[in-house]
Amino acid sequence: MNPPIAKRIPHPHLLHGDVRSDDYYWLRDRNDPDVIRYLEEENQYYDHMMKPLEPLTKQLYNDMVSRIPPVDEEVPYQDGPFYYFSRTEKDQQYPVYLRIRARSRNELDGGHQELILDLNRMTTGSDFLSVTVQRVSPDHAKLAYLENRDGTDRYTLYIKNLSTGHLYPDRIDNVFLYGSVEWDATGEYIFYVTVDDTQRPYRLWRHRLGNLGPDTLLYEEADPSFSLTLDKSRSGQYLFFKCHNKASDEVWYLPANVATEEFRRFAARRRDIKYDLEHWGQNFVVLTNEGAENFTVKVCDVTEPHGELRQLIEYNPDRYIEAIHPFQDALILFGRQGGLTQIWVYRDDSLKMLAWPESLYNVWLGTNRQYDTTEVLIHYESFITPKTTWSLDLSTGELSILRSDPVPDDYHRDQYQQWRIWSPSADGVQIPVSLVYRKGALDNGPAPLILYGYGSYGMSIDPNFDAKRLPLLDRGVIFVMAHVRGGAEMGQGWYHDGKLLQKRHTFSDFIDVAKDLIRQGYTNPSRLAARGRSAGGLLMGAVLNMAPELFQVVVAGVPFVDVINTMLDDTIPLTSLEWDEWGNPMQSEYYGYMKSYSPYDNVEAKRYPHILAFTGLNDPRVGYWEPAKWVARLRVTKTDNHSLLLKTHMGAGHGGSSARYQRILELAEEYAFILDKIGLNK
Repeated sequence: MNPPIAKRIPHPHLLHGDVRSDDYYWLRDRNDPDVIRYLEEENQYYDHMMKPLEPLTKQLYNDMVSRIPPVDEEVPYQDGPFYYFSRTEKDQQYPVYLRIRARSRNELDGGHQELILDLNRMTTGSDFLSVTVQRVSPDHAKLAYLENRDGTDRYTLYIKNLSTGHLYPDRIDNVFLYGSVEWDATGEYIFYVTVDDTQRPYRLWRHRLGNLGPDTLLYEEADPSFSLTLDKSRSGQYLFFKCHNKASDEVWYLPANVATEEFRRFAARRRDIKYDLEHWGQNFVVLTNEGAENFTVKVCDVTEPHGELRQLIEYNPDRYIEAIHPFQDALILFGRQGGLTQIWVYRDDSLKMLAWPESLYNVWLGTNRQYDTTEVLIHYESFITPKTTWSLDLSTGELSILRSDPVPDDYHRDQYQQWRIWSPSADGVQIPVSLVYRKGALDNGPAPLILYGYGSYGMSIDPNFDAKRLPLLDRGVIFVMAHVRGGAEMGQGWYHDGKLLQKRHTFSDFIDVAKDLIRQGYTNPSRLAARGRSAGGLLMGAVLNMAPELFQVVVAGVPFVDVINTMLDDTIPLTSLEWDEWGNPMQSEYYGYMKSYSPYDNVEAKRYPHILAFTGLNDPRVGYWEPAKWVARLRVTKTDNHSLLLKTHMGAGHGGSSARYQRILELAEEYAFILDKIGLNK
């Protein structure tokens, strides 16, 4: 079967005196039957080319499924008179959410398990289901939740009566997928955020339960580069909404017991000043980067919110504070230090960083709804330690393990090795690199290796335990994370040095890590694979153009590869929100810089590795047409005969399939493609 060749319709773009040809511009129109036909032809070609890999795919799939425990249950967290938790049975695609009435954790065993929400029952007649935000009312009698069935960011808000199991007639459409729903203190009102035509969260509303008429519009964000996020203080006493973009924040607050009053602004937005607001005792706690690149913690009295802020914790530039979590008797800080996630406890004017048993790990706070508690749930994991839930006793400072995720019987931690190395960049920076492999993988010289990266938005990637990765490790594959600039693994400076006019550092860092792994004998170009998705897909596209000779195979998921065209089109969801990350190409300086790395604009007549790209037709964040155009141009331009495949999920969005086993099958296909190309198709 020959690969499909997309038709070419000349469509030149002229800007700043520069002409860019875009012969595949027509692929943007999903209402054009030729577009759908082309995507379906690519899917047929994908199926044809993957047919010989079905035995390997099936073997990988079975290996992954065999490692799923009979029951996967989260540690219950306390919220008022109940403990809430989720459970997923092995034969189920989705989790079930439950609760037990109990005064303490000691009363949970044998307690009556009350069903809150069963996503498996909700999938009838639908191939896709996503339930994101769940908010229980203050009296624990009602559940507000968000539901979506097409993969976009437009969700529907439903309210369930937890006594009868029935839905209230109140139904609200076009609600943003997260950070968008909160109850007032009485449970009579619910606040929510809706999206505009580009799926930007921009309006805040108040709804009175039972009111089937128009709701009250409280705020509309007119600046298209800003969006809204809604939250409630951990104390439950205040509602917050934040207007924010990549460079500025503006927080408004309202006592949660006076739902019909007006929100008040805490501090006006200022360029390059970011801040978050929380409530703790008699104070507002402010986490801000003003005068502190890696953020500092200050306070002010709630009765004088516009007074001078007082320093609560001495600023340490080596400590990057990402979030604050107030409890009645202590303040928990979450952030990073030394390239790893960290948790600090502030109590009695003293700050203490918690210690963990491994030198390479990831730690983060679990769900903690109770403000007046001495127990804080913390999750911990590493490449070789499954997720473990710890209980921190705030009164004593003691840590104890509540539960470790079950692992397969054939998993033995001491058979695997993890560590961190530091690779030098071309400009003299040391790049953190995390590795895991089965012992003995390097006994016969360079090994097959998968290099993963992201490097955008200040989002960090951290070592995680994934049982689905074990079939690769057991086949001798080394798995590596490159913590390149553009993420925030080393703090905000690491992020700033990989965005806007420094974005190429992200790509050169990844290339330098690949070269270092080859130089140190971990792998060689014929056995080296690379993976990344979304902005990590941009990373894949850029390194493919910059250093294709280093890689045997590259997988780019929902890849952001048509950078200039996307950043010029403010009708595309989220484009205007992204200008502070990538720049606005209407300015010639940013245009020229973007053009120097935009994958679609830099495809050349040369040899490329084997390439697999996948996308979703309903993706609101990276349009399906970006990888479609990219693959179409690559197919008629590259000079090799390596595989080039595009798979489009015709009923999903940015996150792909929602059903668990379908996601595992898709991952098995991806891994089969990689293993086949790096010589492990056995």
